[in-house]
Amino acid sequence: MPRSLLEQNARFVAGEFRTHADYYQHIAVEQHPKVIWIGCADSRVSEDIITGSRPGTMFVHRNIANIVSYNDPGLMAVLEYGLLHLKIKDVIVCGHTRCGGIEAVEKGVDEYCIADWLCMAAGAKERSDRIAAARGMDAVEKLDLLAMENVRSQLGHLNRLGLIRELRRQGAELRIHGWLYRIETGKIDVLIEGETGEPTELLRQYE
Repeated sequence: MPRSLLEQNARFVAGEFRTHADYYQHIAVEQHPKVIWIGCADSRVSEDIITGSRPGTMFVHRNIANIVSYNDPGLMAVLEYGLLHLKIKDVIVCGHTRCGGIEAVEKGVDEYCIADWLCMAAGAKERSDRIAAARGMDAVEKLDLLAMENVRSQLGHLNRLGLIRELRRQGAELRIHGWLYRIETGKIDVLIEGETGEPTELLRQYE
C-alpha cells in the first residue's frame, strides 16, 4: 500500500501539481485557510473531497467521533493557531453517519483509551436515548440521531472553551457551524447555522 501511495503522488506531481503550479507555489509561501474543520478520523470522510476544496482552504483537526475535548492539546493548538494567528472566522464541526465511534458510544466499548475518549459524547447519548425511546426509533434511526446529537454536544463544548468565550467577549467575528455528512448519499446536512448559532429544522424536530 505505501508504494501505491507514492506512485499516486508521482502522478499528482506530473498532473495536478504541474498543471496548477502557480497556485501551489503561491500557497507554498504562506497559508490563508478560511475554515477550521473539526471532523472524524474515519477514512471514508475526506473533508477536501466531500466539499470539493483545494489545498490551502481548510485548517484541519480530525479524531475519533469528531470530539471537542478541552484536554486534547492537539485540538486546542489547532484552534489557538487558527483563530489567533490565521484569523479564521468559521469553525465547522462535522460528524457523519455510519460512524464507528458513534456506534461504540451506543453499544459500549471495552478498550480503555477509546472508552475514556468517548466519554465526551455521553451527553449526546443520554439525549438520543430519551428521544429514541419517546419516538420508538429503530437501531439505524437512533444511530443517525446520535451522530447529530453528538455534533450538537461537541458544539456546546466548543462554545464553552475559554478561548472561544474570550474572542466573543472581545467582539471577534466568529461563526460556528454544525454539519453531518451522510456516507450513504454523499450529502452534507447543516445542523447548526453558523450565522445565528441556531439549530436548523433537522435538529429542531427533535427538541
